[in-house]
Amino acid sequence: MNTVHQNFKIQKYIAIISVALFLIKIFAWYITHSVAILTDALESIVNVIAGFIGLYSLYVSGKPKDVDHPYGHGKVEFISAAIEGVLIAIAGLLIIRESIINLSHPHLIHKLDYGILLIVFTALINLFAGRYCVKTGTKNNSLALIAGGKHLLADTYTTLGIGTGLLLIYFTNIIWLDSVVAIVFAMIILYTAYSIVRSSIAGIMDEADMELLKKMVDTLNKNRSENWVDLHNLRIIKYGSMLHLDCHLTVPWYFNVHEAHGEIDQLSGLVREHFGDSVELFVHSDGCLDFSCSICDKKNCPERKSPLQQKITWTMQNISSNKKHQM
Repeated sequence: MNTVHQNFKIQKYIAIISVALFLIKIFAWYITHSVAILTDALESIVNVIAGFIGLYSLYVSGKPKDVDHPYGHGKVEFISAAIEGVLIAIAGLLIIRESIINLSHPHLIHKLDYGILLIVFTALINLFAGRYCVKTGTKNNSLALIAGGKHLLADTYTTLGIGTGLLLIYFTNIIWLDSVVAIVFAMIILYTAYSIVRSSIAGIMDEADMELLKKMVDTLNKNRSENWVDLHNLRIIKYGSMLHLDCHLTVPWYFNVHEAHGEIDQLSGLVREHFGDSVELFVHSDGCLDFSCSICDKKNCPERKSPLQQKITWTMQNISSNKKHQM
């Protein structure tokens, strides 16, 4: 199963789970009349909407390239994640609003023990589902899946916070603690919303992913071939789960076309091995020049003009430059 189909399948299950958990929370509110639980249920409505938005975005992003979208449809995931982040923020603000109202006009609560058990159950389901989504989304470079997972984890924290408040009420009969705990966890939700929206905007604007770039540079340094005299002008752009990478690879000038292409194939295989199959590479090959000898450690080179003086270690700064390295 390729990563696109895997992401879509996982998101489909998440959408179904979100509906089921929403119904459980509504039932918990019905038997307890707890405003805190109602607040949690309202936040779950956002989960349901976001789940289906994420599902649709993964469906669109999985479409093949066409004339109108030569780089694919992956960027729709950034838009989906941005919408989800806004919805999470709205949910956090609603929780704060309801909590403040509940401080002024506390409601009598019934069957609190049953309500606590039900929402703790939903929190555990969200915890496992959210972690799995973030882990799989990170592995498959799917921002939509990562955003959905973070949303589920945010819902987990909210539910556990509300559950903590309900437990305090159950043992102390101090009603206002319910709202205070809910407000604290609403702040966590708002921060989660900010981080998701921030990542979405970065993706839409093609902002450099420094963590991804560092991982790429480290991989290239550790697996560098002696025929890779230099590598520069490296750029990585994310289109949803698809990575587009282009760079200039300097090889010995006397290599024929087939030999140079073999080095490019080796580079492509290395990148796909460490970053998955959803990678599209555009590699331009350059022939080395006389000054390249001073930074080239190729053994038994028949055309060497000068000895190796210093092997250049690629970094995020020099590998992204459009200039060839020289001493």
